[in-house]
Amino acid sequence: MNSSDLHSLRENYIKGGISSEEMPSSPFPKLDEWLQTARAQNIPDSNAMNLATSDQDGVISSRTVLLKGISDQSLQFFTNYHSKKAQDLSQNPQAALTFHWRTLERQINIRGNVKKTSREVSENYFKTRPYHSQIGAWVSKNQSEEVPDRNILESRQTELEARFSSENEVPCPVFWGGYELSPSYIEFWQGRQGRLHDRLCYTLNDGVWTLSRLSP
Repeated sequence: MNSSDLHSLRENYIKGGISSEEMPSSPFPKLDEWLQTARAQNIPDSNAMNLATSDQDGVISSRTVLLKGISDQSLQFFTNYHSKKAQDLSQNPQAALTFHWRTLERQINIRGNVKKTSREVSENYFKTRPYHSQIGAWVSKNQSEEVPDRNILESRQTELEARFSSENEVPCPVFWGGYELSPSYIEFWQGRQGRLHDRLCYTLNDGVWTLSRLSP
C-alpha cells in the first residue's frame, strides 16, 4: 500500500451523537453503559483497551490489555510484574487507556494513576482463569525478555503441566498480579459526519467530576 492509497482511506460516521444533557454527574455509569453496549453487539474483545505507559526518561510504550474489573472507581487489568509495562509503571505510575469500538464509531480515552491491586484480588482473579492461561502465566515468568526460540517456552510448558495437573489448583505466581488505574480524566468520543465528532470529557478536581465539551 502506497501513500496515495492511505490518503483515500476514510469512514463517514453516521451512527449518531452524544449530548451533555444525557451525561450523568459521574463518568462511570456512562462507561458501564458503553461497555455493556459493546458486549451486547458481540464485538470481539469488547473489553480490550490500549494501555500507554512511559518510563522515567519519557520513552512511551503501548500495548493492548483486557479490562477485567471496575471496582471503587478504578479499572483493573492483570499482567506479569516483570513485564515492560510493569517496569514503566514502577518508574512512572501515570498511564493512559483507550477503548476503540469501530463498529459503534466510539472511543473512550482515560488518564490516571496506577497502583497494584491487593494480593487477594490478584489471587482471586487468577483462580477464575482457564487452566492453560494459568500455566501460561508461569511459562512467561521472564516476560519481555529475549528467548532463543519457541522450543524453550514449549518445553517449560510441558514441565509445568506435569508439575501442576489440571485436577489440582495452580497457584498464582508471586510475579503476576493486578493493577488498578484510578481515572482523573475520561473522554467519551462519538464519531459524527464531516469529522465534527462529539467529545465530552470528565475531569476530576478535588473529588468532583466536571463535564466539558471539546472541539473535535
